[in-house]
Amino acid sequence: MPPAQSEKKVEDYLHNSQALEDYWQKPISVEQLQAEMERMAQHTKQPEVLRELFAALGNDPFVIAECLARPALSERLVTNFYAHDQRFHGELRQRAEADLRVHRSASQMKQTGGKYSEIELVKSDSAQDEENRAAEAGLKMNSREWDETMQKLERQFDNSALLGRDRGARRTNSDAPVKDAWVRIKTGVLSPLQEDEGRYYATAIVKKTKDRLKLAKVEWRKEPLESWRTRAENQMPKVMAAASAYYTLPTISDGTTGCTDDTWIATAGPPDGREYHTAVWTGSEIIVWGGSTYYPFGIFNTGGRYNPGTDNWVGTSTTNAPTARAYHTAVWSGSEMIVWGGYFFDGSDHYLNTGGRYNPGMDSWTFISIVNAPVGRSIHRAVWTGSEIIIWGGLNNTDYFNTGGRYNPGTDSWTATSTINAPGGRY
Repeated sequence: MPPAQSEKKVEDYLHNSQALEDYWQKPISVEQLQAEMERMAQHTKQPEVLRELFAALGNDPFVIAECLARPALSERLVTNFYAHDQRFHGELRQRAEADLRVHRSASQMKQTGGKYSEIELVKSDSAQDEENRAAEAGLKMNSREWDETMQKLERQFDNSALLGRDRGARRTNSDAPVKDAWVRIKTGVLSPLQEDEGRYYATAIVKKTKDRLKLAKVEWRKEPLESWRTRAENQMPKVMAAASAYYTLPTISDGTTGCTDDTWIATAGPPDGREYHTAVWTGSEIIVWGGSTYYPFGIFNTGGRYNPGTDNWVGTSTTNAPTARAYHTAVWSGSEMIVWGGYFFDGSDHYLNTGGRYNPGMDSWTFISIVNAPVGRSIHRAVWTGSEIIIWGGLNNTDYFNTGGRYNPGTDSWTATSTINAPGGRY
């Protein structure tokens, strides 16, 4: 590699580090770089290559942290922060929203300032179908892919809840089957504005049959990271302070633990997709837990902890965890996540008055007493006072509650809240 190219790479990752500090007030810490080295060493699939890289850097943990860990970590963090920062993309979002307020139907999508495109989705399971449609344009899908896509599209147009479009029409795992989702998706209607890392967009169904669907999309592309970074670099200092820190050299995994040739193994990542879960911030991590999916129908007692400093997920233990639920509440007490209440469906409705306390340091759960606990409910509210969690309101099949309770984790005890002069039942 020519020296100039090598120098450019160093400048790029130093600029990334500076951008994290200047634009997001997230300077990369010694702890983050140490964790990144540990991640590389623990999860490498090519230990011999990593050992060669470490050796090329003199097996010096400081040099490895600065020349191997920093480039990878800074690029990942800058990409994540930039993608959804409204300081850089807010004006584009406003233009897209203004466009959609004026042009509200699928027939007007081409009149917006966004880029218009169409694609045809074709359900095709048999070889004969493939042969008959080989010459036709479109994206071929088997039944599973088709059902999953229809479900995702339905959710874009309808954000109705697990408990139903209204209280009198609860969804179950037996009604409104997803195989008929294409029937419920209306044609000619624009979805709300959507967002991903590279764009804002809206979709509409132009035409549909039971095994064919034409999807129109209009999108507004965000400024690419590289373009923004080039401009931002001109505003950054040309000379940066030299790093100084103490690191330890991690032990590189031999790459054989849990690995068998020609097999798959789950990678560390976020929990399965879900909705109606809870999330709490601990001061260093976000903990998500519980929730549900509509199709395939499921309710979870699983979760995960995400550390934005290292951009890593760790699953939460299920040992002694509360039963699966959605529409529950969770608060952070300063040392534990306290989960209570919620809804579970197994052919009939269950409104829960149980819960648990999760300690992320120990990755362990402790049951919560149900003695004097409020009546089971969902969609209630909970707050942490500094010493107690207060639960109030919510609903079950028949009632809107104006009752609640105070839970003290120190004594594992409940005290009912007064109903004198309490507001009417609600959720």
